[in-house]
Amino acid sequence: MMLQARPIAISTAVLAFFALGIVGAIGGLDPFVCCERGLLGAVVAYVVAGLVVRAINAILTQALVASQTSPDETRGAAAEN
Repeated sequence: MMLQARPIAISTAVLAFFALGIVGAIGGLDPFVCCERGLLGAVVAYVVAGLVVRAINAILTQALVASQTSPDETRGAAAEN
């Protein structure tokens, strides 16, 4: 089963936005600065999460293909003997 990249990336970006905004507010920064940092962090988190999910999907796909082809190779080797 393939993971959906966009919903995971959006959720991660939203969490990053609010986390950075709250940390900035607790640190005493201006609201505009908190918003800028939160927005920049959300964009970075969206891109990184999207890339990570795509990498995980590639690994899962390779594992699925390997598990499906592995028994066929074993049967072919057993038939040759």
